[in-house]
Amino acid sequence: MAKKVLIISSSLRNRSNSEILAQEAARGAREAGHEVEFISLKDKDIRFCRGCLACQKLLKCVIKDDAMAIVEQIKNADTLVFATPIYYYELSGQLKTLLDRCNPLYPQEYRFRDVYLLTTSAEEGDEVYKTAVGGLKGWIECFPESRFAGVFSGGGVGIENIAAMEEFKTVLEGAFQFGKQL
Repeated sequence: MAKKVLIISSSLRNRSNSEILAQEAARGAREAGHEVEFISLKDKDIRFCRGCLACQKLLKCVIKDDAMAIVEQIKNADTLVFATPIYYYELSGQLKTLLDRCNPLYPQEYRFRDVYLLTTSAEEGDEVYKTAVGGLKGWIECFPESRFAGVFSGGGVGIENIAAMEEFKTVLEGAFQFGKQL
């Protein structure tokens, strides 16, 4: 069954490793027959949540920036994939800020059920992204009809490997296959 998949890349660097892998996952999802939207946060104006909670009554944020259009796309997707570089064993700040701004969704109906994380990091190993997974799971718990559905880790492809990313055929193929399985 075809799904509406939303992939959000949170790196602020052009042609970053996490964005390259996210695009491969998008390619795989399209090949599997899904409708895919791809959003990069690198050129978006996304400000910090003020914690005013006006969104709980208005069902939208009072801050006028790019976040609300993205939140609407999140609301209407069946499957979410958040792509992030791992900084200090955690989600990127841009992604965390966007997740905070999803607060208007809390009292609303939403379509997304499966939520995935795609990560890149200089270091290899499951322990590198575990804290980031915990952070995302905390967000998911606020949406009881959704679930954490899995993670794809591009461990070992840190910033020093940007120019050589195409040499990481195994990781690229893994991201593509990850996308096909969404």
